[in-house]
Amino acid sequence: MHFLSVFWKVLFAFMPPTHYCNGWACFVVSILMIGFLTTIIGDLASHFGCTIGLKDSVTAVVFVALGTSVPDTFASKISASQDLYADASVGNVTGSNAVNVFLGIGLAWTIAAVFWTAKGEKFHVNSGSLAFSVTLYTIFAFIIITVLLYRRRPSIGGELGGPRASRIMTSGLFVSLWVLYIVFVSLEAYCHVEGF
Repeated sequence: MHFLSVFWKVLFAFMPPTHYCNGWACFVVSILMIGFLTTIIGDLASHFGCTIGLKDSVTAVVFVALGTSVPDTFASKISASQDLYADASVGNVTGSNAVNVFLGIGLAWTIAAVFWTAKGEKFHVNSGSLAFSVTLYTIFAFIIITVLLYRRRPSIGGELGGPRASRIMTSGLFVSLWVLYIVFVSLEAYCHVEGF
């Protein structure tokens, strides 16, 4: 594993320490590295999807999202185990998704809009399956938040704890919602389900 990861170890050894410029140097270089890696991963995912015959939207929802979410899940699990109230766990998930969405889509679209406006043209974005995906995600997120609020009852033991049966049922529900999301988004991408 060391020989497989030595390139990444050397690359990230160039990160400036957090005490330089009150942490701003580390923050800026981290964002640049994340952007660089996101570009590489996006291209690799697109080539992978093309190779196995999947549309980019399906490849993004299944493989790219899974690849970026699994490390966040492990980090959140460690944070939840080590923190009394799991605040760091929720902050990690929220921060990670905010960076992915706001920088991943918002920053790229802002730069493109400024570029095309400077050329005197309009910037158009084909929504594709985005509206269907966001609507489905919002519905499932509402279900999940409702379940988490229900689990706050003292008889259950909180969002992350409680009896083994309730933990297994909640985990099963959340995993099944994730699988349903992937299935419906994939069916919509291939026109088996009508989108918006």
